[in-house]
Amino acid sequence: MAPGRLLAVVLLAAGCAGGRVVVPVTLEPAALPRAVAVEAFTTHEAAVQGIAAILVRDLGLPVPDELTLYVYGSREFFEQGLVSDGRVSPLRAAELSDFAAGVGRRRQLLLQDDAALPADREWIRLLAHELTHVAQIELAQGEGRAEQWLAEGMAEWVAFGVLERLGLDTRARRRETAAAAVSTHEALVSARLDLETLGSPRGFTIRHLREGSLPTYQLAFLMADYLIGRMGLPRVVEYFRLFATRQDRRQNFSDAFGQSFEDFEREILAHLATTDP
Repeated sequence: MAPGRLLAVVLLAAGCAGGRVVVPVTLEPAALPRAVAVEAFTTHEAAVQGIAAILVRDLGLPVPDELTLYVYGSREFFEQGLVSDGRVSPLRAAELSDFAAGVGRRRQLLLQDDAALPADREWIRLLAHELTHVAQIELAQGEGRAEQWLAEGMAEWVAFGVLERLGLDTRARRRETAAAAVSTHEALVSARLDLETLGSPRGFTIRHLREGSLPTYQLAFLMADYLIGRMGLPRVVEYFRLFATRQDRRQNFSDAFGQSFEDFEREILAHLATTDP
């Protein structure tokens, strides 16, 4: 985005909410950069377009032709924006703003605080994670339809891949870190993941508030990483696409991966138990 355009967006946004920047982002194929380098992430628009190029060209994920990026200067503005821009209920917005730095909605990215721009590693991870949710929503043609643990785990898997593509981190290092962290996770100690609860947005939130946000997301990443490694990313993409025509969590999981929740839970528990942290 040209500096003048960014300034205009800031001034327009400031007129309606003091800590809110609104950035319209074009993601049509012609708008995506041919070569992606972190040095080019000098604006929010450039960062989102560069990450989108990796999602589309390297991973085969869909992105909408256009989305709106909202950046809020504080947690309070973020909470307000979730309600006014993201159409989240006030109760859910208050809950999300306590632990989340970003939310991906249908053709929207809502992010808290832009101080890390242009090239902070965790800021880029956050953008890639939330943009993956936007892609999942495009596939499912709706929000919150698929298994939440798989949506979150896949978003982390993609985000770590984006960091690796940009030379900022590796998925293997994140995998090792996660394996070490979850080895004492309550779900593994009790040998019961309860995928039914982890599969709903509300249930996933309750679990990570109770058991810790980072360990729960690391567990979701390891489960998604295993599933993608065994079945391939295209099969996981097809799983999300099934929700565009049928809202049946269990049947869609079975059709996509050839096993039930219960069978997968036993399999992934056995796998995680033998993972050397």
